[in-house]
Amino acid sequence: MELKLFWTDFSQRELEKIYKYYRKKAGARIAKKLVNGIYNETLKLKSQPKIGQAEKLLDKRKQEFRYLVFKNYKIIYWINHNENRVEITDVFDTRQNPIKIERTK
Repeated sequence: MELKLFWTDFSQRELEKIYKYYRKKAGARIAKKLVNGIYNETLKLKSQPKIGQAEKLLDKRKQEFRYLVFKNYKIIYWINHNENRVEITDVFDTRQNPIKIERTK
């Protein structure tokens, strides 16, 4: 059974920040290609939600967070069985300090 994808407000803002940054630094075409690539990477989660590895830095949380990698970004998500969906909670630039992954806002 295929799950729905749900992007939290936080993850949508992070994706928007990535777009704005690359639009300014490399142009709209490059920014759009990167953001579309990140989004398209998540589509496989609909049918294979457990393909991502467990995120060890978030293992103290109640949900079991997993991640996919696209270029320099970790796409962090968890499987919400009650809502029958995969919730994308963050798009994290892996060039940052790993401890920042625990941020929530």
